[in-house]
Amino acid sequence: MQRWELDSVHALAGLRSSLHEVITGEAEMPAEDLTETPARIVLVASELATNALRHATAPRTVRLFARDHELLLDVVDHDPATPPVVSGGRPLGEGGFGLRLAQRLASQVGWYSRGTAKHVWASFPVTDHETVACGPRALDGMRLGPRSQAVA
Repeated sequence: MQRWELDSVHALAGLRSSLHEVITGEAEMPAEDLTETPARIVLVASELATNALRHATAPRTVRLFARDHELLLDVVDHDPATPPVVSGGRPLGEGGFGLRLAQRLASQVGWYSRGTAKHVWASFPVTDHETVACGPRALDGMRLGPRSQAVA
């Protein structure tokens, strides 16, 4: 498992570059299209982490797990009583589309609460070809956590 602690929106740039490096083995984030799994994971991580920073209480943590042909992104905050909500009806430019974006880019998105923490997760299938591109040595030994309900 890889883990990043977030204390402010200023930590998001570091999260994006570090996450990209863990997945690809490359520090530089090229301008990628969203057909590539690493780019999708970094964008979804940024969106879910932003939601945690804006709408939930600290501490906030982003974790990355791997199993077989799947990567799982888990964003943890400490506001278990507030479920994630997919925004609807907002004009473009007013925000609120992070969960919608996650639903479009990940194979599954869900959430669960345990104790004092809420987990919002997104999973991404990784093909054999992408597994090589995603730096499998950096992900060795990571394991997936539990999942529950989908974000609706």
